[in-house]
Amino acid sequence: MSLKVISTNLQDVKIVEADVFGDHRGFFTETYTKSKFHEAGIDIDFIQDNQSLSVEPGVLRGMHYQRAPYAQTKLLRAVTGVIYDVLVDIRKGSPTYGQWEGYILSEYNHRQLLVPKGFAHGFVTLTPNVNVAYKVDGFYAPQADGGIAFDDPDIGIKWPMPLNHLILSEKDQHHPQLKDADLNFVYEEEK
Repeated sequence: MSLKVISTNLQDVKIVEADVFGDHRGFFTETYTKSKFHEAGIDIDFIQDNQSLSVEPGVLRGMHYQRAPYAQTKLLRAVTGVIYDVLVDIRKGSPTYGQWEGYILSEYNHRQLLVPKGFAHGFVTLTPNVNVAYKVDGFYAPQADGGIAFDDPDIGIKWPMPLNHLILSEKDQHHPQLKDADLNFVYEEEK
């Protein structure tokens, strides 16, 4: 298996593509092999796998983060269905602070997204019955749980459907704007 690691416009965010071998029966791909990821420059000690199911199109989960020192790096993929995945850089001092970018992840393109610490993360489902699987390098810490508003006008995320068609949890409807969020991420340029 070979890995293709694609840089994005957001500092430190990567798209990962692995070889997919298909024939009339279906396909096979290695979604994660630690040594191959390490060789490709992604040396993260993932300690837990998570999975979510969103039944309807328009389910928006986000924009979430965990404050330091409980911040998490995530490696995320859509196992079934299609999502529009969005990241916002919330690291003060970063060259891309406050900027967002969106990516299509699907069962068809087999892409994975590396979400570094210091980014708010969320996604909206574009198809029914979407399973999203992701690895994390830290456990959930409720005391560090945070989020920013998915519709913060200062950020201006362009979701692929009208906002009144989105389905959100009670919690995700009430996150503060970035300027009012409880953040403690500071960008440190690699030496």
